[in-house]
Amino acid sequence: MGIKFAIIKERKTPPDRRVVLSPSKLLQAKQQFPEAVFKVESSDIRVFKDRAYQKANFEVVTNVSDCDVMIGVKEVPLDYLIPNKKYFFFSHTIKKQLYNRKLLQAILNKNIELYDHETIVNQKGFRLIGFGRYAGIVGTYNGFRTWGLKFDSWSLPKAETLHDQKALIDELNKISIPNIKILLTGNGKVAHGAQEMLDAMHIKKVKVNDYLNTTFNEPVYCIIDVLDYNKRKDGQVIDMFDFFDNPQDYESDFIRFTKVTDYYIAGHFYGNGAPKFFTKEDVKSPDFNIKVVADISCDVDGPIATTIRASTIAEPIYGYDPKTESEVDYKNKNAIAVMAVDNLPCELPKDASEGFGEQFLQHVIPAFFNNDADGILQRAKITENGKLTERFAYLQEYVDGL
Repeated sequence: MGIKFAIIKERKTPPDRRVVLSPSKLLQAKQQFPEAVFKVESSDIRVFKDRAYQKANFEVVTNVSDCDVMIGVKEVPLDYLIPNKKYFFFSHTIKKQLYNRKLLQAILNKNIELYDHETIVNQKGFRLIGFGRYAGIVGTYNGFRTWGLKFDSWSLPKAETLHDQKALIDELNKISIPNIKILLTGNGKVAHGAQEMLDAMHIKKVKVNDYLNTTFNEPVYCIIDVLDYNKRKDGQVIDMFDFFDNPQDYESDFIRFTKVTDYYIAGHFYGNGAPKFFTKEDVKSPDFNIKVVADISCDVDGPIATTIRASTIAEPIYGYDPKTESEVDYKNKNAIAVMAVDNLPCELPKDASEGFGEQFLQHVIPAFFNNDADGILQRAKITENGKLTERFAYLQEYVDGL
């Protein structure tokens, strides 16, 4: 008998409409691995309706307890965890998140093998699948929407009301962007998604030196990486790896960008111990020019002082008052408008699901049929036989509540 996979219903609130494998991706999986069985748990909120799966000849059921591998997006409520199964979902436990301690305890008690989408990495430890690109796409769109609302320059519809990335781009291309300077930090999937949007708007990309020193008569953007906005305290210039290995030897040089930037898109990964980009004191400086921050990375109380909380899809924008260091109405004259939604891909569920499924199909499903030749499953497995695996043994104190 082949392995039985179940696409499970999302039960977390607020509801998430995404799915790991769309009907078209599931068809591809079935073609590649005819011996596998794929079942779909009926759902009334999924972006792809039950009938779309049925039309593709997949069985839609209300009970998936006969399946071996459960595939979902968000955390599964404790009452719905089926003992002795393999589960894939974002568990939000690997950083010892307190709100999910009970979830990991339940997984161990129920002898579940847990694989977290975040722990699916290659041999070098780089993540293979994620929704980052879509966070970058939606976050950049939302940043322009924020600008329009703050300055009454244009009114873009909410991303969640639009069908796909193309619809977002079409809306952006209807507006006329003033001669602003746009800064983007990062070089991963998030930043690439953001760059796709800027390029689709035909905004000119410029080099660091020109960005800092030249006045343009059109909107421009610049992408910067860690060595552009951090410098070694001793003045040496080494390489990026030195920064990752010795963040304590560096200080932020980001302030030179805040003088000339109007709209800042944060799409970077922030490592522990790295210098903050800018502090609450920096924001008070008359030289601080940023008016809109789209913080896609959304590290609260992290490297970006204006991000004092995550915002929601329903209420995506808040204002930050530099003087009082507190939240105000974003339309307020002195306020910096902050968009810090922490679940952006949910606004583009169809595209995000298709893109995620493509990666899952490429890296994960084959591992079940090639004896895990690349060690994907072995590296990703957090629990086995009621215990934490060696790679995740550091979570034991967290599980024990110490």
